Amino acid sequence: MKTVKKMFWFIFMISCGLLFYSCGEGEKVADLESKVEQLTSENTTLQKDLTALKEKVGEGQVYKLGCSLAITGPTSDAGNPYSKGVEDYVQYVNDEKLLGDSKLVCFIKDDGYENEATKRNFEEFLDEGIVLYLNYSTGSTLALKNDFEEEKIPVIPASFHAGNLEGSHYIFLPIVSYSNQAISLSEYIVANHKKGTPQAAMFINPSAFGRGPVDDLKKAVAAGLKMDILEVVEHGQDLDNTALLKRLLEKKVQYVICHTVQPPVATLLKSAQALGVAAKTYGEPGKLTFLGLHYAGGPDLITLAGSAAEGYYWTTSYKLTSYKDEGADAQLALAKRYGRDEKTANSQNYTNGVQVAQIAVEAIRRAKAKGNEIDRQSLYEELLAMNGYDAYYPLTTVGPVTFSKDDQQGVDTLQLYRVEDGVFQAIGVPFRSEFVKKVK
Repeated sequence: MKTVKKMFWFIFMISCGLLFYSCGEGEKVADLESKVEQLTSENTTLQKDLTALKEKVGEGQVYKLGCSLAITGPTSDAGNPYSKGVEDYVQYVNDEKLLGDSKLVCFIKDDGYENEATKRNFEEFLDEGIVLYLNYSTGSTLALKNDFEEEKIPVIPASFHAGNLEGSHYIFLPIVSYSNQAISLSEYIVANHKKGTPQAAMFINPSAFGRGPVDDLKKAVAAGLKMDILEVVEHGQDLDNTALLKRLLEKKVQYVICHTVQPPVATLLKSAQALGVAAKTYGEPGKLTFLGLHYAGGPDLITLAGSAAEGYYWTTSYKLTSYKDEGADAQLALAKRYGRDEKTANSQNYTNGVQVAQIAVEAIRRAKAKGNEIDRQSLYEELLAMNGYDAYYPLTTVGPVTFSKDDQQGVDTLQLYRVEDGVFQAIGVPFRSEFVKKVK
């Protein structure tokens, strides 16, 4: 470090001398200015080297991640606990020295669910020297896809949109896509429907996020999945869905697949309860059975909908704290350690945030164990190697995280849950979609 400082002052003194000399030698000014510019550039490089050395001295290396997400604004009911999951796990890694003397830093910034804000955050993170990026929304992931390719930086988004992977090498979904989830739920509908062809509708978020799985589910139906999709509804901000529910019943809809965040689903369920059209048993004739993808369910939905949530079916790859196993105990202990309230501690979106941070840390740990430099390329290679005997088991999910060049959807299994007596309870064992292979 002393050598770097001496070089800095040497260049500074030469620069001053050259500037002084140029004042008396006008004919050499241009040449001297060019040299000063060169020396200034070299000085900037030395200063950066000095900063990097300071980060390493006495602390081990510093590894940097970036996370942009909706802590406020639309979908913040998911983004807020998600951010806390990321933050807490990073703090835990440092407190427990899971990376030895090295330190993990994660820059977390609110983007309000705005693509432009997300882009600004991402560019600021790049200036900080991040080696892996945690993105959030479907819209911003699609908008920044080319940037990720140019920067060659591994990205783990909160969006499970299958389209994120099209034409991309660096995006890794933490669990199976929305399309996979929608098709899996539909397979369950078909397998358990008792008479005739099940008639379904979709209730989706009015965004790229909500529309993501619609076409793939329609392709599955066209390829032979024996179910009819009678209507796709993009919900608004309505506080009463009575007119919508009556229309669906007039069309003979029996199942409603929800793909949005929890507040609109809660409104829908409360309207169905008030109207007396919610099925009390699965597939009850003349009634509506409601089902949801990852962001359309979870413990917060029960808080929002109350007794109207009874009988709601939901699928995700994440374990809930009602699972009562080692992973649930660890999550609750983590949340308690860092002062989170009960609502956050039990949120599957908190789990989601923990899990993406776990994946990033595991990639760093594996690269570090091999003696490799921790950079974008080494982490990219470690993610691609997470398969077979090297699959990653984070305890937060119902199956292992596996990636390869041919499959960059993480956890391949799903768990079906149903609200019983005010709690989401697991139904059966984790499963995989068989039909989704037909629409790839």
